[in-house]
Amino acid sequence: MAVITHPEKVLFPAEGKHPAITKGELAAYYEAIAPVMIPHVRGRPVTMERYPAGIHKKGFIQKDVSKGFPAWLERVEVPKEGGTVNHPLINDTRSLLWVVNQNCITPHVWNRRVPNLYHPDICVFDLDPARDEPDVLRAAALALRDLLDELGLPSWVKTSGSKGFHIAVPIDGKAHVGDVARFAGVVGALLVKRDPRHLTQEFSKKDRGGRILVDTGRNNYSATFAAAYAVRPKPGAPVSAPCTWEELESGDVEPQSITLRTMPGRVERVGDVWEGLKKRRRSLTRAIEKLRRLIEEEK
Repeated sequence: MAVITHPEKVLFPAEGKHPAITKGELAAYYEAIAPVMIPHVRGRPVTMERYPAGIHKKGFIQKDVSKGFPAWLERVEVPKEGGTVNHPLINDTRSLLWVVNQNCITPHVWNRRVPNLYHPDICVFDLDPARDEPDVLRAAALALRDLLDELGLPSWVKTSGSKGFHIAVPIDGKAHVGDVARFAGVVGALLVKRDPRHLTQEFSKKDRGGRILVDTGRNNYSATFAAAYAVRPKPGAPVSAPCTWEELESGDVEPQSITLRTMPGRVERVGDVWEGLKKRRRSLTRAIEKLRRLIEEEK
């Protein structure tokens, strides 16, 4: 098993009602959660969000591990403009803990897996609110679920661990990454058209007018999203936690309501609520046709 250096280092300083959390505690969380987390991240290129001096000091994003990695760590070389990037892969507990030992609080992952780097197996929507309006956010998530239902696509939800929710659609891996990104963008546009008062696709915060950003950019070639069960660099160590639509609908879960301290007990009680996601994968072919018809009908 990977050795955790300086486990006593405080990564999350004590703040208000939140006690301090050390690097050792972060590693213990990831070791405990690995059995349910790794099936969701295995084979996906990883980008590390690292905080060597803790969350209140500037961190940085690291994609490439060309140097300073152990020989046993699996990596994947992927093309980028003007060269390549060697992303680490989290395929087992040992590699997860190696990433944590780099003071990585949040592993971010692609929506594709090795070796199918151009064919996603998941389509991701990120609802990012500009202000704290839980009822509006909840209504937006449920509206997206219902739209995806209209397209014949089962969807799954997780807290972002930050401000919003991530909605995931498992797909069969046959559509090209560009087609998946375009599909997500059009779905987002239709959702915004149905509720322009509360929703927008304007990425710039100054142009959002207090509305929720329907962010579909997580499906672009080199884009990432916070991995399921990943801790986020926020006070109290909230987790990007898989949850059920029933929990969201009832208000039992909010974007930061599940944390490093509560997630392991939750898994003991309810297991991995995303466990069945892979079995519900769908083709986008029919969904794209249904989407075209909906757009025509709503012109």
